[in-house]
Amino acid sequence: MLRKRLARILRVPTTRALRGATTVPRDDAESIHDAVSELIVAICRDNSLVSDDVVSALFTVTPDLVAAFPAEAARLGGWEQVPLLCATEIAVPGSLPRCVRVLVHVTRCWDVPPRHVYLRAAAILRPDLTR
Repeated sequence: MLRKRLARILRVPTTRALRGATTVPRDDAESIHDAVSELIVAICRDNSLVSDDVVSALFTVTPDLVAAFPAEAARLGGWEQVPLLCATEIAVPGSLPRCVRVLVHVTRCWDVPPRHVYLRAAAILRPDLTR
């Protein structure tokens, strides 16, 4: 706690991880791109990020989403120079379908705590973090 407080007071950049998730209505490229674009815009807006703050991002999708890579939408949304990786989530029976999750690594001076973003039906995944 003291280290975080000191970093904030001295305006020292620190690296934090942001979580986010959303759902997609259909398994088609347009739906995946729209949902991912909405998610990265919300993460950037809610955390006052610019693309230079983003170190890397790991996207996962549920096994029922195969029409497009989420990284494509992130690159189109301005993350052209950000290292991006996509993977498939574990197929847990009864889990939320058509879900895209992201773990974003960010380095910046943090004046306020990071805000995680859960949109659409994915808000049920972390009600404690959803506004």
